[in-house]
Amino acid sequence: MAHQHLAGDIHPAGGAPLPAAMEVVMALSMTVGRGAVARAVADVAGVGPADSVLDVGCGPGTAVRVAVARGAKATGVDPSRVALALARAISSARRSRGATWVEAPAESLPLGDGSVTVAWSLSAVHHWSDRRQGLAELRRVLAPGGRVVLVERLSPEGARGHARHGLSAVQAGSVAGEMAAAGFCDVRTSTRRLGRRTVTVIEAAVPTAV
Repeated sequence: MAHQHLAGDIHPAGGAPLPAAMEVVMALSMTVGRGAVARAVADVAGVGPADSVLDVGCGPGTAVRVAVARGAKATGVDPSRVALALARAISSARRSRGATWVEAPAESLPLGDGSVTVAWSLSAVHHWSDRRQGLAELRRVLAPGGRVVLVERLSPEGARGHARHGLSAVQAGSVAGEMAAAGFCDVRTSTRRLGRRTVTVIEAAVPTAV
């Protein structure tokens, strides 16, 4: 059974739940420099008005608001109640409407089978407690022909401390292999420079119905 995050907790990779004050600091830090990555992932996914978008590990909701601004329906999912409260507050202040916010872990998405056309996760995959289960959930909720984009900071091999919050090239290759095993097709990885960050991007699709 996949590990379930406690409501309101942010779990660093491999660590214990953070105190509430630290959750606020982490959630706020996630708003910095996230716009460029959010716009890039929306471009890669080709998001438009006909899409229903899912952001797994949405944090403060930057990429969700980008999707809504492009006319799509969007749902932001995060296990942290604090992050979702911040997402709602920022969206309200910016008069960004039309998004749905759901408290849940990646391993147990409360969405129907085939209910979204695009799914993405920005700097969150390395936090998932059960990556294979998270990928299986993405595969389940994506409609035939749906697209998925995973973006993580490119970390050096054997990184420690804060530098390990991302994926190395080898780890990205492992994720790509797991996606293929989960039933995704056209899986490919690339490295991009976004602002001051070098990120690894993993793209895939769901086979179209026969």
